[in-house]
Amino acid sequence: MKAATQAELQPATLPGMAPPPKYKRYAGWIVLIAILIACSIRTEVTPYQLITGLPQMGGLLAEMFPPDWSYLPTIWAPMMETVQIAVLGTSLGGLLAIPVALLSASNLRVSRFVSLPVRMVLNLVRTIPDLLFAAIFVAVFGIGPFAGMLALVFFSFGIIAKLTFEAIEAIDPGPLEAMSAVGGNRLQIIRYAVIPQALPYFMSYLLYTFEVNVRAAAVLGLVGAGGIGLLLDRSLGLFRYDRACIIILLTLVIVLIIDYGSALIRRRLL
Repeated sequence: MKAATQAELQPATLPGMAPPPKYKRYAGWIVLIAILIACSIRTEVTPYQLITGLPQMGGLLAEMFPPDWSYLPTIWAPMMETVQIAVLGTSLGGLLAIPVALLSASNLRVSRFVSLPVRMVLNLVRTIPDLLFAAIFVAVFGIGPFAGMLALVFFSFGIIAKLTFEAIEAIDPGPLEAMSAVGGNRLQIIRYAVIPQALPYFMSYLLYTFEVNVRAAAVLGLVGAGGIGLLLDRSLGLFRYDRACIIILLTLVIVLIIDYGSALIRRRLL
């Protein structure tokens, strides 16, 4: 076999395109490193702080083990409440996201007087973190799981609506044009051309948001929004790190089970 020449071994470039000069790559790396150093100095995040904090981290881990296994029956019910909060918040948020995603998609030819305000509301909802939602609803409705559920409804709504309308805009335009050519109305186009293509992506986003919400629901209790976070906050406040450890371990197991199940469902859908 004929040995390959040096020109053949070099990566091919498109006509008229030259590889970027080396000095541009070096300049890019220098700028990136300078930004990282500036951010580190500004936020006082340095390797020295990490090294000096390692003994305290080791002491905290020593206090967390062995976990207090006798505390497991006490935290089981709040853990299930956390999962239920995530289920309700994700489901209701997903349902609210469907019409908003359809109104926001540009390829469905929705009037700009409708789509632009809807997108503005969607962007506003997405800018508010879930903990702030939870704190607001706790102040309005009081401490309990209802406030956490409402926080996850708005949080899920923002994520699912954003991802779904982007998926709708990326679908194959052929079925939409075919339905329009045969005289299909707006509802028929959505029913027969949009939903069959967008539904697998919507379900995938719904499952992904549910995974995120299980983790978020475990933290919302820190601001009084119900779930396992209330007991976690109490255990940390009483310096019962052995109880906090069993809470963290149970949360980890629940999250891993949900992640595995969601991954199986997403693979079947996509």
